[in-house]
Amino acid sequence: MKNNKINYLDFQKIDIRLGTIIDSREYNELRKPSILLKIDFGKDIGIKKSSAQLQQNYKASELINKQVIAVVNFEPKQIGKIFSEVLVLGLPDENNEPILLSPKIKLKNGIKLY
Repeated sequence: MKNNKINYLDFQKIDIRLGTIIDSREYNELRKPSILLKIDFGKDIGIKKSSAQLQQNYKASELINKQVIAVVNFEPKQIGKIFSEVLVLGLPDENNEPILLSPKIKLKNGIKLY
């Protein structure tokens, strides 16, 4: 791993927030099937869309009401026919497939990681 150190001001530029998935559906039109998510980040940020390659570990229906952590200040990225507005965060399992970062207890949508 390279030693690409950043300073604290660089870290503060990344807006990482908590949101609740309010809609989720399979999106199989891509080379690697994904799940389309609508995530509620509270009144200040609102509802944002994301496409995430989660089908190895999750069913779309079981993601409803799950709280997730996401970067909310990236430029929107076109993925197939949709635009992904946020980047949900996860860690790789033993097969290098994402496991979503999620708090154990319910917290307020929109709170910022610090």
